[in-house]
Amino acid sequence: VIPPKDVVRHDPDDPYLVVAADKGTAAFSDVANGVSAEYGFWLGDAFASGGSVGYDHKKMAITARGAWESVQRHFREMGIDTQTTDFTVTGIGDMSGDVFGNGMLLSRHIRLVAAFDHRHIFLDPHPDAATSFAERERLFNLPRSSWADYETAKISAGGGVFARTAKSIAISAQMKTTLAIAEDVLTPVELLRAILKAPVDLFYNGGIGTYVKAASETNTDVGDRANDAIRINGRDLKCRVVAEGGNLGFTQLGRIEYALAGGRINTDAIDNSAGVDCSDHEVNIKILLGIVVADGELTEKQRNKLLAGMTGEVTGLVLRDNYYQPQSLSVTLYNAERLFDAQVRFIRHLEKLGRLNRAVEYLPTDEAIAERRSLSHARRAGLTRPEVAVLLAYSKISLYDDLLLSDLLEDAYVARALVEYFPDALRSRYPDVMQRHPLCREIIATVVVNGMLNRVGATFVQRMQEDTGAQPGEIVRAYILVRDIFALEGLWSAIEALDNKVAAQVQLQMFSDAGRLVIRGTLWFLRRRREKLPIGQVLDIFALGVVTLSGRLASLLSAADLQALHDAEQRLSAAGVPVHLAAQVSSLDALYAVLDIVEVANETGRKVELVAIVYFALIGRLDVRWLYGQIGLLPTDTHWQAQARTALRDDLASQQRALATGVLKFNPDEQDAAALLGAWEANSAAPLTRLQEVAADLKSAPVLDLAMLSVALRELRTLG
Repeated sequence: VIPPKDVVRHDPDDPYLVVAADKGTAAFSDVANGVSAEYGFWLGDAFASGGSVGYDHKKMAITARGAWESVQRHFREMGIDTQTTDFTVTGIGDMSGDVFGNGMLLSRHIRLVAAFDHRHIFLDPHPDAATSFAERERLFNLPRSSWADYETAKISAGGGVFARTAKSIAISAQMKTTLAIAEDVLTPVELLRAILKAPVDLFYNGGIGTYVKAASETNTDVGDRANDAIRINGRDLKCRVVAEGGNLGFTQLGRIEYALAGGRINTDAIDNSAGVDCSDHEVNIKILLGIVVADGELTEKQRNKLLAGMTGEVTGLVLRDNYYQPQSLSVTLYNAERLFDAQVRFIRHLEKLGRLNRAVEYLPTDEAIAERRSLSHARRAGLTRPEVAVLLAYSKISLYDDLLLSDLLEDAYVARALVEYFPDALRSRYPDVMQRHPLCREIIATVVVNGMLNRVGATFVQRMQEDTGAQPGEIVRAYILVRDIFALEGLWSAIEALDNKVAAQVQLQMFSDAGRLVIRGTLWFLRRRREKLPIGQVLDIFALGVVTLSGRLASLLSAADLQALHDAEQRLSAAGVPVHLAAQVSSLDALYAVLDIVEVANETGRKVELVAIVYFALIGRLDVRWLYGQIGLLPTDTHWQAQARTALRDDLASQQRALATGVLKFNPDEQDAAALLGAWEANSAAPLTRLQEVAADLKSAPVLDLAMLSVALRELRTLG
């Protein structure tokens, strides 16, 4: 790195500087890339995304389409499909703009009742969805259009287009009804505030400026003087959903205030991230192809043609992230109360490391946390969606930094993420060249971190560290093992395929069920198998066990466990989940036992099928299911109570493994499970009787506590 002469720099060397151009500055991309080429800068024309041989964000509608993934998620959780059901919208922007113009064409069921930009106010109190869509599309295709170009004959009665320079605007009866206005005449500023407060389904921000703050903030705090007169407070919004296609439309405190009042909102960093993501892909693809061109395998012209041909797939890769991030927030919010303590601990952990300034990120103070905890159960809330979005971002940054310092990225199985990052056309032609990409480790780390934390949430790594003391690289390794041993990618995809087919709450419950397996399985590997075998080898050991046993659970489970599985399956089926998927999700808890079963099989040299019969028979014989259920009822109001409950579960699981191992070793030559169990029971008659007596006493008690259950586990231990 050669820094410019006579320039004082307060930042460390950073050779990876990417310039992303916006609508008004897109022409500068070619200029910037020309300067990069003139200086022989290693990024070449990857220095500035876009330009004449880059991806045109407006033509791709990439930022708007990314924001629309958030919109569809919000509405889906309200039981509304935006692509089949009409809904009302207000917004900021005009049809010539990239984010607003593209956004207002993403559903034919948008009923845009009001919008404004810096020139005009558009009002259409009762629009026809089809007619207004066609007119918006015409304006989008009309160069440099404005709301003044909207054909007035296609505006519903009582509407119109008004200049923001007008002294006053008469408010029609239709406008009063739609926007909940009582006055007969308003100034343009007053009308803009009324539009922001309108009781509509969606408020779509595709403009420039900050229009919503919190009541606790002053306009001076916001720092956008041009919109001081228009700005409202988050609690004054009456829309059901907010989409932030533009940047900084809300202050973070304004978002939180709106969310606490029941509004559905992410952050602008979530909603409009697709544009930046697209630039990242373009840059990394150009760097890769720069190596190919330098090797003489492609000409510049051929490279440009190849770039253009991958536009559709790059769009898909980018939108995948925009789908998963809001989904991750939703799963976290679904478990909000249960995760609140872990989130608070994560915030304090990041503060202690100096990685987070709580005040700067507007995360709640200790007093605010105590206040939210003190609310009645019906009103109690953990972190809001905008706050969870901040934690998700910090968890990704933190884990990314940690992975770059670990040796996990050198594992051949993990390194496959590098190839998966690029479009198919490059995967098939240049997989070897990808290994020479100067940012290959950074790309692998990014893909792995996004893929994992979008599934498990912001607090997962911190919890695993607290429970096991493992390093971040070890945690990611264990997560990958669990994900692929149990083929969870396919399961998650099957759940996602039910969008708008079953209730979103049903999907969130299924994601949570799978998440429980991820947590238990990751903890299992971190506690039982910390060796550094390559991931592929460990997968070979365990994956076959899942395949072997998943189709035989009905013949292996105890009567109580089998009944619980059938009940769960029927609940999901009644909610519209396909039978095969309902069965798969319902069996996740039982399949967790595969890890123990395979481990015992390896230790004893017995076949997996025989071990499974013995293992599940012991669960039924000793009523282990009841014990697990009672442990699950223990209070977890504090971190230490949660730790004690986890320790009790671990102790019980350890006893299960030890008992199964003992039964199988009792007569090493016996191959019949019933004979093995019979001989073991005869030899353990006295401690079995004692265990039954203790269990009977416990079952007669009105409430069980930690001490009582610890006694039960002690008696179980005497059987080993």
